[in-house]
Amino acid sequence: MRKGETTRERILDIAQASVLEKGFGATSIEEIIAAAGITKSGFFYHFRDKNELAYALLTRYVADDMRILDEVFGRAAELCEDPLQSFLIGLKLLAEVLADLPGGHPGCMIASICYQERLFDRRVIELNRKALESMNARFRGYLEAIALAYPPREPIDLDALAEMASCVIDGGIIMAKVMGDSDRLVRQVLAYRALVKRHFSQSQEEVSRPSALAVE
Repeated sequence: MRKGETTRERILDIAQASVLEKGFGATSIEEIIAAAGITKSGFFYHFRDKNELAYALLTRYVADDMRILDEVFGRAAELCEDPLQSFLIGLKLLAEVLADLPGGHPGCMIASICYQERLFDRRVIELNRKALESMNARFRGYLEAIALAYPPREPIDLDALAEMASCVIDGGIIMAKVMGDSDRLVRQVLAYRALVKRHFSQSQEEVSRPSALAVE
């Protein structure tokens, strides 16, 4: 990585840590410059203004989140071809990834931008919306495959169930941060897993019967 790229990444690392801790409004360009050990002109060489910094932060954050989701559920698909069991394995693996993050999940960039939308231009706000749409589409795809193989026990809105995954993760992050309990996020993901398992298991016997493919 070239020196300019290294400096840019360091600025993004410092800015992301600050934003996730206290929000965009309370994060100043001056403090980022001081922490990065660069001049003001050095900062503006990489980012024209705070909106451009926000766009870069969100782009990187979303790419990392999508990569983690694809790796986790891709690994689950390798372990089991059954769509329901694969999804349940994926959620269990995701819970383990979230539990292993240092100090719990540090926060959600998407939520931070949502709460302070007036600070940003339309480009940043639109990227934030597309980020959620991308996550929802991934979960909707998993659930569609499950519903084809395992008709739900009762009618259910797959779009709402897919969106619930985002709500559970973001809401779990907020709950964990407010309550000072990093395990809350993990418990929320596992509760969502139990809900999906209950909706798509074809009979009560299947819910209680052990499976060699299931991750309990």
